[in-house]
Amino acid sequence: MIDLRLSVKKWISIFKFLGLASVCCLLVVSCNSRPNATQTTTPSAVTNTRLSVGTTLKPRTLDPADNYELAGNNVMTSLSDRLYTYKLGTNDLEPQLATALPKISPDGLTYIIPLRQGVIFHDDTPFNAAAMAFSLNRFISNGGKPASLLSDVVQSVTASAEYELTIKLKTAFAAFPSLLAFPGMCAVSPKAYELGVGKFKPGTFVGTGPYKLVEFSPQLVKMDAFPKYWGTKPSNTGIDISILSNSANLYNTFIKGGVDVAYLAFSPDQVESLKQQANQKGWQALEEKSNVVTHMMLNVKQKPLDNVVVRQAIAALIDRSLITDRVYRKQAEALYSMIPSTFESYQPIFQTKYGDANIAKAKELLAQAGYNASNPLKLEVFYPATSTTREQIASLLREYVSQKLAGIVEIQPQAAESTAFFGDIGKGLYQIALLDWYPDFGDPDNYIQPFLGCIKGSEAGGCTEGASQSQGSFYYSDRMNKLIAQQRQAQNPEARQKIFTEIQELVATDVPAVPLVQTKDYAFAQKGVQGLQIDPILKLPLWQMSKG
Repeated sequence: MIDLRLSVKKWISIFKFLGLASVCCLLVVSCNSRPNATQTTTPSAVTNTRLSVGTTLKPRTLDPADNYELAGNNVMTSLSDRLYTYKLGTNDLEPQLATALPKISPDGLTYIIPLRQGVIFHDDTPFNAAAMAFSLNRFISNGGKPASLLSDVVQSVTASAEYELTIKLKTAFAAFPSLLAFPGMCAVSPKAYELGVGKFKPGTFVGTGPYKLVEFSPQLVKMDAFPKYWGTKPSNTGIDISILSNSANLYNTFIKGGVDVAYLAFSPDQVESLKQQANQKGWQALEEKSNVVTHMMLNVKQKPLDNVVVRQAIAALIDRSLITDRVYRKQAEALYSMIPSTFESYQPIFQTKYGDANIAKAKELLAQAGYNASNPLKLEVFYPATSTTREQIASLLREYVSQKLAGIVEIQPQAAESTAFFGDIGKGLYQIALLDWYPDFGDPDNYIQPFLGCIKGSEAGGCTEGASQSQGSFYYSDRMNKLIAQQRQAQNPEARQKIFTEIQELVATDVPAVPLVQTKDYAFAQKGVQGLQIDPILKLPLWQMSKG
């Protein structure tokens, strides 16, 4: 905010054409993954082509110490290397700038990480442990938006040898290696950046990745393949990311052939339209389950949600199938835990305990709490005004309860300006808030601690400082805090799984939040584009794409 979780196939065909002159062309047919510790650093031949990618996601900054948005992460993943990355399509960690998974002390506080040699930054500065220590210390000390990800858990980062990094933690954190795969914790050149609060460079990027930044503007991010990259070279000569103003422009640009690939974000109707046209037009339409989830956060400090029976009644009345069908047009899956189903620790406990659209149970619980036709339960559901899907969820809930629980429950959707929504949710102004969650790293902890952990508070008064306060539920539980601490300290994967099971059961009993859906990701490519893939964590691996 884990458990320690790439092989590469290269097909190179060499064709010699003889005429009045000799021409030799090397063509990369496919490249399936980023380089890992076992890869050769021999350059791969590439097609002499650039690819254009269209998106509506506009990066605010490319400074890894200050970026905390998906738009920036998607770009930095291609420009950078981290100590660890993920096997494509999995939650499994693989070394990247490290050469092996860390050696961890018995108390879980000291991590010794061997580093790769022969790596250089885009400005020709050599990479070593001092440079990696500089990068992580800058992430902590410059005070950017994501700084707390490291500052909350790291005591010190030092170069213990020229190619060995030692990190000491404040408390044991089993998910720490996965945290080190967060895009912002990449290596940056010590010659190009400075240490110091607020000393950011939003429009530049100097890392060690397979691409080098050429241009960064509100409308375009241009990257060239880095010729001195230590690992397997990209399957293309560069990427041009066109940033469109809205999904309609992205849709129209793609269908007219203005971009080779279109990714994030389309409306559900646009996705359906592109899928239907794909066969006829020869487009590629890719659908993958994502790790993005949507929850309904319940403010346990506000009446009537301070009554756990009321919260349980809300959990029982939710119809997730209706939401996935009507709002997402089946482009999302029902979610029955705060942990998504892409993790082994997922337990559909809300389905087991409450079912879906269990109106009989909801009425029973509401009656127990004293609500009926003469004393209806009145609820306000807030969402950011810019989110069409969450607006539709809130409207659907109002329509649904008026039909199924007429006179007993009344729901009033409430739109809030986006900046105000995220600023006010931690102030306790909202009864119920609809939140989307984009994970920072691939571990179940990142779906639990950021929502349920609390630093200060009490069972009676709720959370006054901590994660649950900032996310709008104000939930405080001594038991939950202990379970979160235990899973963070547990180095044994099986022990962690058992703790996560207990955590999910406690959430379903106390109901500080109601999980709703887990979304799907969609990418579309023109005919002839090869190597298109969507990864739940790395998103769109640009380096393996080429044009046929």
